[in-house]
Amino acid sequence: MLAMIADERHRMAELIESLKPGQLLAPSLCEGWTVHDVAAHLCAPWIFGARRIVPAVVRHGFRVHRANAELVRELALDLTAEEIGRQLRMNAEFTFNPRLVSPLGQLTDLQVHGQDICRPLGLARDLVPERMLLSLEFLLGPRARGSFVPRGRLDGLRFIADDLEWAAGQGLLTVRGTGEALLLALTGRPVVLDELSGSGVAALRARIT
Repeated sequence: MLAMIADERHRMAELIESLKPGQLLAPSLCEGWTVHDVAAHLCAPWIFGARRIVPAVVRHGFRVHRANAELVRELALDLTAEEIGRQLRMNAEFTFNPRLVSPLGQLTDLQVHGQDICRPLGLARDLVPERMLLSLEFLLGPRARGSFVPRGRLDGLRFIADDLEWAAGQGLLTVRGTGEALLLALTGRPVVLDELSGSGVAALRARIT
């Protein structure tokens, strides 16, 4: 798991270092965040640490996304793309407090944010099937509830990845698509909803949008 996380950070460093200034300023799939903001956010665990992150989460009523938005503004001002790439390489093997963000959470964050950057820029970025499977299982499990996946989003739905031979979830309504599209849908990215099929898509759309 730690080797997978390290490799994803190296891949992210290569991606960020390859982007032009205009691409870094483009909107990402994360609402209100530029590509540069998303890239800077990935350095937060070792720059801020639990002593900064936990109080921010508490201050925002345990709304992780709001806490992240507060912290990322500071990081994005301080770090250039070159510095972000260097930080990701130097800290590739860094592990965050597992009680707050498990290794699976870290792996999932890196994969999703990579697509947050690449999709709006029209860049192709293949995800590693084995890692996608681990993240999909994580997102359907209890550890992701309330942080990666709001409570109630998955109720009554069964998710099927056509390209990974994977299915999970309790429900009669189905949501089908590629593993990458499901990964983004589960984490609330509406851009992929039109790529999904099945009797549960309408319910998922209503919960995301």
